[in-house]
Amino acid sequence: MGIVDARLLVSLSGVTTRTLHRCADLAAELDRRKVPLSVLYAARTGEGPVTEWVRTRRTRGDSVLLHGYDHQITPTHRAVYLGKRAEFAALPAHEARLRLIAAKAALDTTGMAVDGFAPPRWIASEGTVQALREHGFTLCADLVSVRDLVSGRVQRARVQEFGGPSHRTETVRCFALVLAAARAARRGGLVRLGIDAADLARPGLRQAFLDAVDVSLENRAFGTTYGSLSRTRVKLTG
Repeated sequence: MGIVDARLLVSLSGVTTRTLHRCADLAAELDRRKVPLSVLYAARTGEGPVTEWVRTRRTRGDSVLLHGYDHQITPTHRAVYLGKRAEFAALPAHEARLRLIAAKAALDTTGMAVDGFAPPRWIASEGTVQALREHGFTLCADLVSVRDLVSGRVQRARVQEFGGPSHRTETVRCFALVLAAARAARRGGLVRLGIDAADLARPGLRQAFLDAVDVSLENRAFGTTYGSLSRTRVKLTG
């Protein structure tokens, strides 16, 4: 049996009013390549130019994943410190439920529909996964897999991204991303590329990310979204 063509999933986080012009530029580059975008959206963003842009992108076929409620707030009394953005990394189910209820209220206010959940820093506790099922989510994308919360199917694929500050030089980080994308595309399955909007301010990182998209396409990957991996739309409850 031959290798099945890979599906390319491109995600963008960190969309703010300050980074919005760079995000729009990336989206335009992806449009030219006919690659849809999956935007990671924090529920507490509220009305404004960011929400309006995300809403517009959604009408054009992009996907929107809930990216937490307010991940500027660090979960307290946790044995493992994972930083301010690891909002759902260590929460028990009852605390995750409370944050999802708050997220639902915020989404209802803006009328934003989402296709699934991607936790800040791609880390979700088992309690969070349980709470997501209870609230009607059908998909959870974490660092190493994409979970169908209805069928229980788990598709293994690591998110390839630049990450935070590293001892490696920018050149090495860029090369590593492009190489990882090429390898993943040749294997088939899912190719997951993620970028934080802050990285788009660095020309070398921006170009390397687009190179990773291009090498994936050259190796017969086709662009799709996280939302397309789930057959049913998210219906938040509670």
